[in-house]
Amino acid sequence: MEFALTTRWNAGRHTSGEAMLREILELGFTRVELGYDLRADLVAGAQKLVASGAIKVDSVHNFCPLPVGARKATPELFTFADTDSEVRAAAVRHTEKTIRFAAELGARVVVAHAGYVDIPKLTDDLLDLYNHGGTGSAAYEKTRQRLLDTREKNVARHLGWLRAGLDQLLPLLEATGVTLALELLPWWETVPSEVEMLALLQAYNTPRLRCWCDVGHMQIRQNLMQVNARRWLERLQPFIAGYHLHDTQPPARDHLMPPLGGIDFAAMQAVLVPGAVYVMEPAPNTDPALVAAGHAYFKKVWGAA
Repeated sequence: MEFALTTRWNAGRHTSGEAMLREILELGFTRVELGYDLRADLVAGAQKLVASGAIKVDSVHNFCPLPVGARKATPELFTFADTDSEVRAAAVRHTEKTIRFAAELGARVVVAHAGYVDIPKLTDDLLDLYNHGGTGSAAYEKTRQRLLDTREKNVARHLGWLRAGLDQLLPLLEATGVTLALELLPWWETVPSEVEMLALLQAYNTPRLRCWCDVGHMQIRQNLMQVNARRWLERLQPFIAGYHLHDTQPPARDHLMPPLGGIDFAAMQAVLVPGAVYVMEPAPNTDPALVAAGHAYFKKVWGAA
């Protein structure tokens, strides 16, 4: 099994795309995910090193390269499920650019965030309650149930907008052979949920649309909403294109390198997808020694996978 490292880790401190990728090579990686903060000035150098064969791009994270004029680098600069039709149109337009960029570099997958249900962010209230007593209180359960009910009443139109965006992207995905993978995000206000993801991918039934499992995000969803992460890794297995790999500390501190958190990665091995993309996703500027240690950890616990 081979692991990639996201350029989200080091793009912010480089002015040369070639130097950015060489730093990753020096840590022992030969594969990368190009992150959503890849600036235009880094593209030429990155393309040069990829073309040389020294390093391979497995995945590209929407939106990449960072759109010109963007005020900040975020995968939710535009989303397919936004209430604003102009934002949804921009999400499709800029995702098309990312898909073409991925195809030029030989990447298999574009990772994308679909968006949010337009409701109050009650996950913030859950985090506060968790930090002041855990999940056992009546107040916590009341807030959790309110979040579930509010989301259920409002999610349908957002899923419809998401499907409309995917319908527009499918011809380009088919033409390029690139797969678009929707990421499971940590907050319950996002779309799609695990249930919605499964239904969506079963309905489309195409290898050009897949799920991206961020194991840290799934652990946060389990911590806060009592979702069974292992069960969903099993159920979604036929549709998983890849994984973001990082550890977490309860309830929601993530992008740590293992074994600094609490995820049982060894137990996860049985439900991994052979041939999927495996991307380590440390927080930006994580100490290189911790990244190297995390890489060694994954090779040890999943070496036989």
